[in-house]
Amino acid sequence: MQREACKIIAQPQSLRFPSGWNLDHSLGLMAFSSLDLAIVIVYLITITLFGAHFRKSQHTLRDYFLGGRRLPWWAIALSVVSAETSILTIISTPGIAYRSNMAFLQLVFGYLIARVIVSFILIPRYFAGELFTAYQLIEKRFGGRLKTFTAGLFLGSRALAEGVRVFAISIVLEVIFRTGILVSVLIIVLLTVFYTLEGGLTAVIWTDVIQLAIYISGTALALMLALHAIPGGWGEVVRIAHAEGNKLKVFDFAFNWHAPYLFWSGLVGGVFLTTASHGTDQLIVHRLLAARNKRESQTALLYSGLVILFQFSLFLLVGVVLYAFYLLHPPARNFGRPDRIFPTFVVTELPHGLAGLLIAAIISAGMANLSAALNALASSSVVDFYKPLVRPKADDRHYLRVSRALTILWGAILIGIALLAQRMHQSVLELALTIASVPYGSMLGIFLLGVLTRRATSRGALIGGILGLACLTSVIIAAAFGAISIAWTWYVAIGTCVTFVTGWAASVILKDESQHGS
Repeated sequence: MQREACKIIAQPQSLRFPSGWNLDHSLGLMAFSSLDLAIVIVYLITITLFGAHFRKSQHTLRDYFLGGRRLPWWAIALSVVSAETSILTIISTPGIAYRSNMAFLQLVFGYLIARVIVSFILIPRYFAGELFTAYQLIEKRFGGRLKTFTAGLFLGSRALAEGVRVFAISIVLEVIFRTGILVSVLIIVLLTVFYTLEGGLTAVIWTDVIQLAIYISGTALALMLALHAIPGGWGEVVRIAHAEGNKLKVFDFAFNWHAPYLFWSGLVGGVFLTTASHGTDQLIVHRLLAARNKRESQTALLYSGLVILFQFSLFLLVGVVLYAFYLLHPPARNFGRPDRIFPTFVVTELPHGLAGLLIAAIISAGMANLSAALNALASSSVVDFYKPLVRPKADDRHYLRVSRALTILWGAILIGIALLAQRMHQSVLELALTIASVPYGSMLGIFLLGVLTRRATSRGALIGGILGLACLTSVIIAAAFGAISIAWTWYVAIGTCVTFVTGWAASVILKDESQHGS
């Protein structure tokens, strides 16, 4: 159960539900007070109007998709963290430390190393020209065919993963407002589409900053209230943590291929996963491209690592403190799953008003994810497909109208995926979300072929990408059916290595193809 709970949040851009996981059950039957309900409603209205007011500054594609490159690095840094944090992160991370310890931080240390790699290997390439998407870098190096391949992988996998996130956050609204899932999905998507449509990336980033402040401050407040309710405070928490198997333990230097939260599997997994998500996924890359220059982009990404370390440390500490709290104040019934622990505390222990603040924090994380995805999907659709293939010589006003139309279209597609997710059998849903993370290995392998080697060719890289996809898909399916046992933290590393090695070998063997770029 611990392993399944950990999987939820360890893949921030693809998201997996553990078997039998149900957010409705996790939240329970929430008897909101009028004050709590008012806080949630005021939040939804305020954040929507705040984001929409940035419309007046959107005149060109550069304004709409890059914020005019006027945004400060610290706002971009906070936006990056907000984009990689989901509703499942907030709900599930405390459950990891509650059931085990703080070893998940070993994966986060991999996140930090990956940020250094992306900052000094990929970001300089992105700022070598005026790029709007990550996949234009592939076009410069390998040509349009491979750009279409990588951009297509992004659009498909991101839409699938984000549609399920919409389903997850809609359950929160459904429980609060007692509506059906359809109405809840429509509320969350339409409000987020509205301010993303109006304000572009500028609205996305500044609303991200506010939303991060809400969920961090809300979680910190819950932590302080839990500590206050424990006789002896932090000292008692430390005593209990050591007595119950050292729940504050971070490092475990044992090694095997099966456990995801050992030092090497966590570190390697974190490095490959985050290098892929922050170096090749338009969801994150287009924020980095919005910086004023290369140096500020690098600064934003590196400082976001400090924030993400603080954030996960906070969430894990909440789990340790709640373990001590419920040891001294046993719950009325068994939690059943670790995902229920933090939401149960919020609903049953926090005073009226504060519960509404915490639920607003959870909703804010979901809306931040969704707005980021909508803007990224629209930017890749316009820049990588519509502009070069449909209307290559139109003016910016035309592309701006198309961008807004595609934002609406992607919102509709995500609504459809969210409603489909509601009807899927759990095991099918799990498989779909796992497959959504498969492209990371191929995409990172292709990007590394482009920036680390001069001998790689377009044909060789495409062959490597296809073989990487096939290999990783086979590994995941085999693991799902118990044919092999390998920790999921190795998945992206496997896909990347297969893509890079076979792509390089195919390039050397198939020497007849001319190389694009340098």
